[in-house]
Amino acid sequence: MNASVELSAKGKGGTARDGQVRETADSPEIMLGLLNAIAESGDRSQRSLSAQLGVALGLANAYLARCVKKGLIKISQVPPNRYAYYLTPQGFREKSRLTSEYLSQSFNLFRLARHQFSDLLGDCQHRGWGRVALWGVGDVAEVALLCLLDHPVTVVGLVDPSGTHTLFRGYPVAADLTGLPAADAVLLTDLDDPQGSYDRLLALLPEERVLAPKVLAVTRRPPEPKSVEAGA
Repeated sequence: MNASVELSAKGKGGTARDGQVRETADSPEIMLGLLNAIAESGDRSQRSLSAQLGVALGLANAYLARCVKKGLIKISQVPPNRYAYYLTPQGFREKSRLTSEYLSQSFNLFRLARHQFSDLLGDCQHRGWGRVALWGVGDVAEVALLCLLDHPVTVVGLVDPSGTHTLFRGYPVAADLTGLPAADAVLLTDLDDPQGSYDRLLALLPEERVLAPKVLAVTRRPPEPKSVEAGA
């Protein structure tokens, strides 16, 4: 078996669907993860690479093929019937470029989220809402907690519907709002499923009490059409 066959999206572990993935635009996140993984250790199987990246084996196979085609990775055969992957000088430059781009986007996201949460907390202060809960744990919740240092608003706790957390940065975490003290409003801080969490909150609270930063890109409930009297 040669490298070109091994790296074909329809080779071992690949499917026709993976072949379609070949035609789509590269995911910078997957590409950076692959280059980082190979820079750490190139003597590994495609299966272990796919596991580390959290993608299907066929997709990892397709990305390896792209990297070889672009001159980012070289392959050498290591007996018995295994391959070792190496980053080329061009591959190291691309890894550095993608890292810089990723960090820039992350910092931009952080600044944008912090600005928007600050505006939402300022609105709470203006309305006289002094107690809020956060729905969702993770990076976005940390940004919201940082913003709270600049506002006279108290966090009663966080909601983690998965039930995997009981404490987050010193704040109590419950599986639902009933497990927390009463709050005037809820800040949406769920990055995994913001739309699902937002819809769930709307079923529990008035819309004006559910505060979501624009960076989470949730779709708000459209206004109800006004009824028109017959003959009006």
